[in-house]
Amino acid sequence: MEARAVAKYVRVSPRKARQVIDLIRGKEIGEALGILKHTPKKASSIIEKVLNSAIANAENNHDMMVEDLYVSKAYVDEGPTMKRYRARAMGQAGLIRKRTSHITIVVSEKKEG
Repeated sequence: MEARAVAKYVRVSPRKARQVIDLIRGKEIGEALGILKHTPKKASSIIEKVLNSAIANAENNHDMMVEDLYVSKAYVDEGPTMKRYRARAMGQAGLIRKRTSHITIVVSEKKEG
């Protein structure tokens, strides 16, 4: 059995979010939360919220034991990019891309044996 949580249209670059999500993939819940709490990145607090949501979904919706959970899947997909312009020299405009992410975390119970 597995439970999942998704955060969509999060205003953080997918490339930067993947750096953090790679740290917790395959880890047990307690270890993953500890890693996220001590990672000095903007994405770590967002990913921590998604992980807590996945844990709550597992506990409340699927009657899973929190002690047996681990992060089975964790990935970041690219969301839509907001385009903005910044004035540059000689009347030109420079493009600024404000990237968004879709963060998905799936937690599963460890198999016995």
